[in-house]
Amino acid sequence: MAPHRRALLGAALLPALPLTARAQAFPTQSLRLIPPYPPGGGTDTVARLLLPHLMSQLGQNIVVENRGGAGGSIGAAEVARSPKDGHTLLLDSMGHVVNPTLMPNLPFDYATAFAPITQLTWQPQMLVVPAASPYRTLADLVAGAKARPGTLSYASSGNGTGAHLAMVEFARMAGIEVVHIPYRGGGPAMTDLIAGNVAMAFASAAAATAHVQGGRLRALGAAGLRRITALPDMPTISDQGYTGFDWDEWNGLWTVAGSPRIAVERLHAAAIFALAQPDVRTRMDQIGIVPLGTSPDDFAAFVIAQRERAARLIRDANITLG
Repeated sequence: MAPHRRALLGAALLPALPLTARAQAFPTQSLRLIPPYPPGGGTDTVARLLLPHLMSQLGQNIVVENRGGAGGSIGAAEVARSPKDGHTLLLDSMGHVVNPTLMPNLPFDYATAFAPITQLTWQPQMLVVPAASPYRTLADLVAGAKARPGTLSYASSGNGTGAHLAMVEFARMAGIEVVHIPYRGGGPAMTDLIAGNVAMAFASAAAATAHVQGGRLRALGAAGLRRITALPDMPTISDQGYTGFDWDEWNGLWTVAGSPRIAVERLHAAAIFALAQPDVRTRMDQIGIVPLGTSPDDFAAFVIAQRERAARLIRDANITLG
């Protein structure tokens, strides 16, 4: 997957926003920023980190509205039906490319309802178990699952989310049968995982790193092809015998399709500025997130490729919402 290879932040930095009459035409009012998942997950974490810098650059208040449920489609629908003026933003992740296949009868089309602004981050995932779990290594977990087929459960932030698809792919490669427990977002899934109510989960670095460092979770492997900077001693799953396993997360920013070009330009520049700020970069590095900041065109191409990849896995694994 490796979306971080597309355009690193340093190459995409833009100068400070010029105070021209044209630039002042947007925004003209407060903005809404909608993460389509509950508070506490990786997407919400990114939204909160960027928020103060987005407001400083845009010169307007921004209200964060978490609209969780239905794999992110509820929040996305709220953005899709908003005015085409750039004042409503969607900060989404894997659900954006999964839902078109899983939910073909939505009242909007993910491919045409939104104007891409930028891929904000690459978010590594990791396979984690509760601190009290008997499984101390990835090999232990696989052996335990094979000894008790169809009994070990795993949490995800919803059907078809990155965490769900990662486990489907891992279970296929490992030859194990596990039970999926979908939640209404990464935050609730993390709460139950820490409590030991489920056996394991794939979780974003943003959501899980602090819990691993604090001893509440145990990390068994990174889901991408390189180690997570915040947990450098944790090997990748690919390096532990599952060669090529690569299922990381990401976040992107959209507004409503048909919004004025100046709105997209200003939102892009504000996002790039926010990603470049030392406090944002430091915090992202602490929890293993890689800030990006791609162009709208590169982001659009990335989303198309991700949508095609997700659709293949969903069809091959016969994943449904049932």
